[in-house]
Amino acid sequence: MSGSTDLPAPRPVAARARSRAPRTARHRRIGRWGAGVRRDAPGLAVAAAGVALAEAAHALVPAVPVLTAAVVLGVASAHLPGLRAVVRGAARPGLGVAARRLMRSAIVLLGLQLSLSQVLGLGGATTLMVLGVVAVTFLGTWWLGERLGLPGDRPLLVATGYSICGASAIGAVSQVTGSDDEDVADSVAVVTLCGTLAIAVLPLLHHPLGLTAVSFGRWVGASVHDVGQVVAAAQTAGPAALAAAVLVKLVRVVLLAPLVAVLAARVRRRRGAGDAARRPPLVPLFVAGFLLMVLLGSTGRIPPGVVALAATLQGLLLAAALFALGASVHLPSLTRTGGRMAALGLASWITIAGVSYAGVLLTA
Repeated sequence: MSGSTDLPAPRPVAARARSRAPRTARHRRIGRWGAGVRRDAPGLAVAAAGVALAEAAHALVPAVPVLTAAVVLGVASAHLPGLRAVVRGAARPGLGVAARRLMRSAIVLLGLQLSLSQVLGLGGATTLMVLGVVAVTFLGTWWLGERLGLPGDRPLLVATGYSICGASAIGAVSQVTGSDDEDVADSVAVVTLCGTLAIAVLPLLHHPLGLTAVSFGRWVGASVHDVGQVVAAAQTAGPAALAAAVLVKLVRVVLLAPLVAVLAARVRRRRGAGDAARRPPLVPLFVAGFLLMVLLGSTGRIPPGVVALAATLQGLLLAAALFALGASVHLPSLTRTGGRMAALGLASWITIAGVSYAGVLLTA
């Protein structure tokens, strides 16, 4: 044949391998990400459906808090014959993601609802009162739980939930202690139940105990666990009581970060230098995010609409995490410690209510 065709010189084999390597690694990463999404999607969809049902239950019966409904629905989903196989099978990985990662995200967003100026404005006497209530409740509940022989981290988790801020505090501490999901779920259940009962019981004691509206609000803020439960109980005595309750509650919530840091340090010491891979950081990333949100909220530069949106999102994420934790409850095993857990919950509830009442009277 006449003429010639200019063909590009073939690239060396090593060069072709180098050009394919980044693309192959990228494809592997995309493949792993896609596999993770496919694995977690069923569980996250189940958690989202559980939150929707919890919101609907609250809309139909306003006395039932969304978080309580989410826990109950999660427990029910794990035991109903039609749903049990899905919850414990295809949905399990995604529910695990909801219980851990969504819980951390909810804790971070909780910080945006706090303001250091509000906390500092309470005064030294009230701040010391709250510190005393938290210390007595935390140490007393932990000690009693150990004496009752409760397994795993349940004494510590229940003590955290009662003394700080309910399910959010339990979730935060469980992240650094590596607590078993069943211990977390059982602790959330008992703390949420007693907090829900407080919504009905405490308003009935307002006038018999001779408390003013502001004193009642301070008592609610110092003794009720979850922020939403505090609002529900305190608003029965009017706006002055509600404002006082929220401010006192903020002091307890702020204590979440130092408590987690102390427990993280304790876990690090217990695991020792030879197990560095399993030691949690002294200040976990989600706690750092929580503190950052507190600082941002304290600047006063965040638009109220953004704060309100963050509060709504925080509630939804927390409800999804609680649904997932409820789905990890195994009632047959819970019955083995149910009586002792109930006894611990009741004793802790009486302790925090009594100590905080005395504190309110002393600092009135």
